[in-house]
This record gives sequence, structure tokens and C-alpha cells, in this order.
Amino acid sequence: MRKKQKTMEELLEEALVPEGEQPYEVPGNWVWVKLKTINKDKKRNIDPKSFKDETFELYSVPSFPEGSPEFIKGDEIGSSKQLVNKDEILLCKINPRINRVWKVLNNHGKFRQLASTEWIVISENKAIYSEYLLYLLKSPYFRKLITSNVSGVGGSLTRARPKEVETYPIAVPPIKEQKRIADKVERLLSKIDEAKRLIEEAKETFELRRAAILDKAFRGELTRKWREENKNIEDAESLYVKIKESQSIRRKVSKEINIKDLRYSIPSTWKWVRLGDVFTITSGGTPKRTIPEYYEGNIPWIKTGEIKWNAINESEEQITPEAVANSSAKLLPPNTVLVAMYGQGLTRGRAAILSVEATCNQAVCALLPNDYIAPEFIFYYFMEGYQRFRQVAKGGNQENLSVSLISDFIFPLPPLEEQRVIITTLQNIFKKESKIKDVIKINTDEIKQSILSKAFRGELGTNDPTEESAIELLKEVLKEQVK
Repeated sequence: MRKKQKTMEELLEEALVPEGEQPYEVPGNWVWVKLKTINKDKKRNIDPKSFKDETFELYSVPSFPEGSPEFIKGDEIGSSKQLVNKDEILLCKINPRINRVWKVLNNHGKFRQLASTEWIVISENKAIYSEYLLYLLKSPYFRKLITSNVSGVGGSLTRARPKEVETYPIAVPPIKEQKRIADKVERLLSKIDEAKRLIEEAKETFELRRAAILDKAFRGELTRKWREENKNIEDAESLYVKIKESQSIRRKVSKEINIKDLRYSIPSTWKWVRLGDVFTITSGGTPKRTIPEYYEGNIPWIKTGEIKWNAINESEEQITPEAVANSSAKLLPPNTVLVAMYGQGLTRGRAAILSVEATCNQAVCALLPNDYIAPEFIFYYFMEGYQRFRQVAKGGNQENLSVSLISDFIFPLPPLEEQRVIITTLQNIFKKESKIKDVIKINTDEIKQSILSKAFRGELGTNDPTEESAIELLKEVLKEQVK
């Protein structure tokens, strides 16, 4: 028995999203349709090995986000693939790349184009402009929709279900409006990318300026005029003698400083020393995780990830006095300077100052405070040498600093009064710099998402309400199914 042909009214009812199910309000000449309405149903699967000598242009998920398809022979492709065509949209359905969206490029018919089966392929037809659809599928509305409706155990095993994705509501304006939206979005995103580039350049300029200022500080150049006006202060040699006479510094063996190891000259009232000769330096420990009660106390326990060029007055985890007594963790007084010794990212080599009594783990180096060197000064010393110290770290598969390595670092010691002047000068400079950086602190990704949200609500100022409703466009597409 021949299947009854559906009427236009029936097809429209299937295609349109009922008013109560429409995600948000759009202009009156737009329509909400289900995604499958604008997608042609094609048989796409092909076994490339059947064309082993043919070269294919392959859109493979791992090769993106670079956006360049691979050129590969049929016999080099290990599994069946989907045939795709110019201007079709590819939507990744599998984590961790779910949400990735690409448009098939024009290769001028040189090679057949394939996509791996991780992509949901959305065909172009006269109801939808491919660039419009591309941006729509990248919009916050659609991203949230697809990521909140996945199946699987979790993590990399979760995926979007193509049959379900086909039912997602899509806002379709008149075709001219689609093109206007796509063009405006492209222009705006391009401007944002340019703004981001300029912001990054500005940030880089700040970093270079900061590095130059710190370099001058530890050469004594920031306080040259101050020294000329304050010649009767106690010099660093006298300060060093007091430090060595102090009972707090117990380093038994001190390496002689070779003049070849000195990177620059310092004022005559300063002195080159090794950190281990002027600080008591230690590290911490980790109480047994098998005794959870150890982590139910109120003593801050600092880990490397919490050291971020900051003042620390609290911690992610706290331990008990019993945990301290039964581990290598030690109580460290306020004004202790902490240095992260481990970490392959940005962590290794960063410093912080304790504002409270605390402990730390074994990956943290602690320079205990004394009366002769201001903690802020040594903090800035580690900031100035951050990249240099990271380069000298060594050890096994992971490059780490160590207490012994840090103890041997050579340090330019100024008189105590001059240390304080340098600290105040740096703080004033960096405070002004911070205010400027706050002005240019723009989250360009958030702006992009805001633009995409407005675009598909008809809020970019491009809509022409006098244009024929998109429902007429939809009817033209559905007519082909009525024939």
C-alpha cells in the first residue's frame, strides 16, 4: 500500500517548534524550527579503502581546532567515513571536543571530502545560510543545550545523541537577515580578536616594563639619588656581620662567591651573599592522608598551587597540632617567604609572604624572617629572578628547585634602610601599573559570547521587519517533500 503523502500543514506542524517550547522570543518574521528541518537526509558512509589510491580531504576531529583538513590516501584511513560537501557544517558529538563546530571548505572539486564519524553533519539548503548556522551552533544557547543533553558514563565517554540533536530548536530569520547577521558577527568577532591582540601586546609591555624596573631595583639604580642623600647609613657589610652573629642562621658550610658568577656590579654599600648565609631555609611536609583527623584542624597548610605572588592568610586545607608533631610539617611565623619548588607550569619559582602562622608541604621552600632583611625585599628578589631560577631547577623527569639549590642563590644585599626605600618605590610603581591593567582587563571571550547571544535573538540591529517571514522560506523547502 502506497504511503500517504503528508500535507503542507502536517509538514509545518512537524517542523515548527510550538510557542510554549520556544527557548526565547525572536522577531516576528523569524521562525523556530527543529534542526532536522533544515538538514537534508543523505546516505553518507563510505569505505575509503575501496578507493585506496584516491586522495581524500579528511576532516578528523583531532586535527582541529587548527581548522585544516588532512590530505590522506584511501588505504591510509583505518575506518569508514562520511562524505561531506562544501559549506556543510560539522558539529562534534563526542567529548572532550563536543561543541566544536566547523564548516567544510571549498577545495574546488580537487578531492572528495570526508569527515570522521565523530561529526554530526548538517547539510546546506536554501532555508539556511551556512555561516549563520556556523555561528548559531557556537552560541551560548546551543552550547549549553548540547552539553547538558549527553549520554554515557562521564568525561571522555559522554556524547551527544544525533537523533536528539535533530530535535533541538533553531531560530531561523529570513535568508537576507541570516546573511546580515553572519556578516556583522564576523566583523565584530574580528574586531574583538584585534582588541585581544592589542591587549596581549599591552600585557607583554607591562611584563617587560616590570622586569626592567625589578632589574634596576636589584642593581641599586632605583635608589642612586637616595644613597647620595643618605651617605651615613650602616652598610651591608656591617649588616652581614650582624646576621652571621645571629643565632638564627645555622648554616655550617658557606660556598665562596666567585666573581665570575656575578651578573652585574652593585653599589659599594651593598654586598653579594648567598641566601643560605642570611636566611634560615627549610621546607615542610605532608601529614599522613590515611589519618583524616590530621586534616580537621585550624592550622593553615600551604601547597604550591596557593603560591601566586600573594600574601597568604588562609589555605585550602588546615591541619591539627598532632599532624604537625607527627610529620615534617613545621610551624612557620608570619613574614616567612614561601617559594614553590615543584611544578611544570607557572608554579615553580613563584613566591608568597605569610600573613599568619602556617605550615606547608615538602614542595614549598620557606625562608624564615629575620630582623635584617625585609620579607618584601626577598619576595621581589624572587620575582626579579623568576625565569632565571626556573632555568636552574633540575632533577629527574620533573625539573624542581630544592632547599639546597635555593640556599646557594646569590643575592645582592643592600642596607636595611635602603631595602625599605626600594620596597616602597616598587610598591608605588606597581600600584599605578595595577590600576592601568585593571582598565584593560577585558574578557574578550565573554564579549564574543554576548555578541553571539544577541545575534540569535535579533538584537544586533540588522533585522528588517518588512522582509517576508522566514516561514515562507520554510514552506519552499517543505514543498520539495510534498511533491
